[in-house]
Amino acid sequence: MTKPVAVIPARGGSKRIPRKNLKEFFGNPIIFYPIQVAIQSKLFGAVYVSTEDNEIAQVARDCGAEVIPRNSSLADDFTPTVPVIRHAIKYLVQKGECFDEVCCIYPTMPFLEAHELITGYQLIRSGKWKFVFSAVEFEYPIQRAFRISSAGQVSMFDDTKFSSRTQDLESSYHDADKFYWGSTDAWLSETTLFSSSSTAVIVPRGKTVSIDTEEDWQAAEQLFGSLN
Repeated sequence: MTKPVAVIPARGGSKRIPRKNLKEFFGNPIIFYPIQVAIQSKLFGAVYVSTEDNEIAQVARDCGAEVIPRNSSLADDFTPTVPVIRHAIKYLVQKGECFDEVCCIYPTMPFLEAHELITGYQLIRSGKWKFVFSAVEFEYPIQRAFRISSAGQVSMFDDTKFSSRTQDLESSYHDADKFYWGSTDAWLSETTLFSSSSTAVIVPRGKTVSIDTEEDWQAAEQLFGSLN
């Protein structure tokens, strides 16, 4: 049985947090943490960082990862994740690598845990799912959400749920931005990541933060400090 590979997409041009993927987080570049967890999980034949940035590439190698050079056209503000993973798969196949599953791991995720990756791998290996990703439950029922107009007026998205008890409303979840397992064929196809052919590994709400803004970064520091 061939071992899967991990691909960490890490471009150099972050705008909201400049050089985000290399920013120091508790004494290490933040990309250090997911690389180390992926290696320590012992799941992968290799852990790769896909990047167009020479400094990120060097740091990735220093952290124990291998590097997939990425064209700058796949590293702008508008490039989604899936084309980057497809590029990585095609690059590795051309190099003669053989693997059946690929796990995409985000570079600014210091809260990733090996057991989460292992659970996801077990699910993808079952053959029942095309994708397996991490998810977290919304803190508040989305059925009770409301909008505020430009004039300041409030209206519910679904006013039929105004009187519903919280415990009577269906649980809802969102992407936890930790990892995305997929078969090689699924990544290369037009299969939608969020569909009935996917399932999720539910992670604790109090053990993850998606880092997109400086405020998120500060929240991540507070959480990481409390957990370690």
